[in-house]
Amino acid sequence: MSNLRYHLFETALGVIAIAWRGTAIVRLLLPQSDTAAMARKMEALGAIPGEPAGRIAGTVDMVRRYADGQNVDFSGVEVAAGEVGPMRDAIYAALRQVAHGETLTYGELAERAGYKGMAREIGEAMGRNPVPLIVPCHRIVAAGGRIGGFSAPGGSATKQKMLRLEGALTPPAQAAFSF
Repeated sequence: MSNLRYHLFETALGVIAIAWRGTAIVRLLLPQSDTAAMARKMEALGAIPGEPAGRIAGTVDMVRRYADGQNVDFSGVEVAAGEVGPMRDAIYAALRQVAHGETLTYGELAERAGYKGMAREIGEAMGRNPVPLIVPCHRIVAAGGRIGGFSAPGGSATKQKMLRLEGALTPPAQAAFSF
């Protein structure tokens, strides 16, 4: 029997899936339209359905509060991203220090992680992040304040929604009519 469990739960953003082993979050899937596909992705990892308790239930509650627009600090949530190598470890550790509502560019994160000039590698690490939101890759933007890419379902639109929820982006101004 697997000791990797998963749970799908409703939030104001939609259904989110979380997988854990012991007290550590192993995988988080942001909302997508096909919840059966989300369950299949978790099961492909070897996870079986489970009911969160203790610290995992607390993390689920934190995710729900985040989706409701509350300022939630996930930096204390235990994460087990697997063997990702020293560079990605450093990137994810630096990323976990980016506060709610704060954004950095790929280059700024590279410098904070000790890999100055390696913005492209930062983007690759973001695309492979197994626990988005908890390791907040949505807070990394392209140079010049452009939104940049996002590999989660919904792409850049999801990233914009999350940043607006945090107050990091303001809604676009409506153009004035000229008569």
